[in-house]
Amino acid sequence: MKITPPGYARPVQTGAVSAAAENVIATACPGAVVAQWDAGTNIHPYWGAWRRIATGHAVDPDVRYEGSSGGALSALLIHALTAGVIDRVIHVKADPENPTRNITTCSRTPAEVIAGAGSRYTASSPLAQIEGALSEGGSMAFVGKPCDVSALRRLGLADTRVAAHVAFTLSFFCGGMPSHDGVERILATMGTRRDEVTAFRYRGQGWPGTAAATTRDGRVIKMSYADSWGGHLSKEVQFRCKICPDAVGGVADIACADAWYGGETGYPTFEEQDGRSLIISRTETGERLLESAIGARALSIEPLAPGEIDLMQPSQARRKRMVAARVAALMVTAQPKPVMRGTLVEEAAKRADLGEAAHNFAGTVRRIILNRR
Repeated sequence: MKITPPGYARPVQTGAVSAAAENVIATACPGAVVAQWDAGTNIHPYWGAWRRIATGHAVDPDVRYEGSSGGALSALLIHALTAGVIDRVIHVKADPENPTRNITTCSRTPAEVIAGAGSRYTASSPLAQIEGALSEGGSMAFVGKPCDVSALRRLGLADTRVAAHVAFTLSFFCGGMPSHDGVERILATMGTRRDEVTAFRYRGQGWPGTAAATTRDGRVIKMSYADSWGGHLSKEVQFRCKICPDAVGGVADIACADAWYGGETGYPTFEEQDGRSLIISRTETGERLLESAIGARALSIEPLAPGEIDLMQPSQARRKRMVAARVAALMVTAQPKPVMRGTLVEEAAKRADLGEAAHNFAGTVRRIILNRR
């Protein structure tokens, strides 16, 4: 994977590709084919299949504080490691040599998991080293964006090592992948530069936490989540993410998100408070892990009705409603589109307002035409 302007990760061919390898790529690439949701008894057109839906947080206050929301993902991983269910975790963390960027890492201790906690709102490729991870054997957990988990699930159709060595997959609700230019805009607003930064946190250490840059001269410059994400990063999200039919980790064993509290406008308020995670177990494997973590007092949870997620994640609900209109714009402009079967795109579209759908269709057509010039 190579970073290309304005700062997105793109695959680059470095040698001959055999027919067998090409087939695996075509099968697994989430840009081309999105893994189908489990057609279980409990399934929602926005939120996917589920065994249990809850809100909660890590019981350990340090884990709760360091995580992006209530620390649920970190708590689940730490519990799995300490219980001996897995021997390592494949995930993303800040690049120590370039702290606004990401690297893929392998954590084997709770301390290493905590060191990598928190959202990383820029390009990441956690599957770039999956061949080595599968060759090592053992039992691992994988944490990635919904598209990363989709790719791993579909890789498992061609590679039996996935089922043998990936004990479970964890994901999160994704707002889309901003380019590196997004964080450069944040740094410029903060009055600093990337070469002056020795550490950078996109959020965390509180809920929602602040973006924070530590500079070589010892300053810590902070920016609110509303300003960092809403004012900068969200404006740099790549187009593929805007037509994503599964931004909610629909094929992960467990998916987590921010269990935002609603404001008077019906949209979340981002005032600082104790972290709270939305937790969805989607598979039998995920449910067993969640139940074990609760029993070990690693997590504290409360049940939640599926409809309540609409109030916590209204932007995700809107995005899913608009996928069909945006994909229709691709079709009328003769652009390629991903295979999205089994992700309930049509069902979600039925909940859309006609005017809103028409606006999104026209806007996508305009974007495609302007990008051709």
